[in-house]
Amino acid sequence: MLTWADFREYYGSPIFVGFAFKRIWEGGHADQSQHYAGTAFDTGQNLDSMQTEILRQSAFNFGRWSYVEPAYLAPTWVHVDKRDENSACVAGYPALWRGIRSNYVLILQDALNAIGYTGSGLDGIFGASTERVVQNFQRDQGLIQDGIVGCFTWAEITRMARGIGLTPTVVNP
Repeated sequence: MLTWADFREYYGSPIFVGFAFKRIWEGGHADQSQHYAGTAFDTGQNLDSMQTEILRQSAFNFGRWSYVEPAYLAPTWVHVDKRDENSACVAGYPALWRGIRSNYVLILQDALNAIGYTGSGLDGIFGASTERVVQNFQRDQGLIQDGIVGCFTWAEITRMARGIGLTPTVVNP
């Protein structure tokens, strides 16, 4: 968030941030994390093409983003992110285990609920209940039942949940 604040100051004017997040069961970003293991922003959706390119060039020149999406991938907005090096695999989700509190735990809980692995709620806290649900999921999918959500567990969860739509077990807070 500090990088974002610094970037806004560098850019010199307010930057519109549109709502771009989809839950995995709504379609998400194929097999990838919404915004990798880090912090990302999809911005400038309200700008014309010239202003969008100025914002994109400012993001490149700023020099503190790990990634600025090229115009051919995001022609009507600017995607920037500051990626962690701790993703579980190429899909970009970070490894998760008991004791972690984060938005990725919330994403995990939401996807598990959507595919019928309920009981962990939606609180972003990887506690005993979330661990138990993860282990049940791992058992049912023939994965190692260690309660750690690494690459293989994330891959199977996203494969099963991606785009299935609203299910009876989805929690809408």
